[in-house]
Amino acid sequence: MSVQQDSPAERLGTPVDGVEVLGALSPSRAGDFISCPLLFRYRTIDKLPEPPSPDAVRGTVVHKVLEDLFDLPAAERTPERAGGMLAPAWDALVELEPALADMPASPEWLASCREVLDRYFTLEDPRRLEPAERELYVEALLDSKLLLRGFVDRIDVAPDGAIRVVDYKTGRSPGEMFEAKALFQMKFYALVIWRTRGIVPAMLQLVYLGNGEILRYVPDERDLLATERKVEAIWRAIRLADEESDWRPNPGRQCDWCAHQAICPAWGGTPPPLPE
Repeated sequence: MSVQQDSPAERLGTPVDGVEVLGALSPSRAGDFISCPLLFRYRTIDKLPEPPSPDAVRGTVVHKVLEDLFDLPAAERTPERAGGMLAPAWDALVELEPALADMPASPEWLASCREVLDRYFTLEDPRRLEPAERELYVEALLDSKLLLRGFVDRIDVAPDGAIRVVDYKTGRSPGEMFEAKALFQMKFYALVIWRTRGIVPAMLQLVYLGNGEILRYVPDERDLLATERKVEAIWRAIRLADEESDWRPNPGRQCDWCAHQAICPAWGGTPPPLPE
């Protein structure tokens, strides 16, 4: 059994009344194109299903628990209470995505979820936090008429109005060579917040629960303008690939966990015809 790999932003995209929109882009789909244009095509144009990954599903369940944790009174936001929320979060996910029922939640898998969740409490004390927003859908229309959209895990607002954008990652933190790629998503969100609220976030924070590290970055307007130029360049490249029907594979380490090797030319496969 397989599930569709659309991001929540692709599912929830909203129209922009009275304004022509040339296209829409989320950080996940921008990342797909940078990583491999053919993967972008398979996910965005062909919308090919992909088998659920235990690691990806673990991330979804842990994210749900961390979102719901802040519905509790501050004093009850403990590791024990969070651990008790795992099974209900899994049940809710299966109800939303019935295909996941074919991937039973074994005791070992649930234990791995609990291990990742427990690590969160070594990095932050949720009893001392009151997020302004959780799992927030954001979108902004650029002057170029490109719509940027996505979901932000958490936004904290200080008494002086300073904004911190927080994203949870259930994997391990990247090495120095890959930090820029990891921060692209956060700068994307910071750009959307800047364009909609007129405030440059004071802090971008990636919380890596796989190995218990936090990556922090302080953006400025120059950063976000550069991100805007990069996003628009990615969109132009996507439009060109679409016009020329030129969706080339980009072989690399990402192939190790790609679900589409059987239909990838880099692996001796043949892509299906493009949809009408």
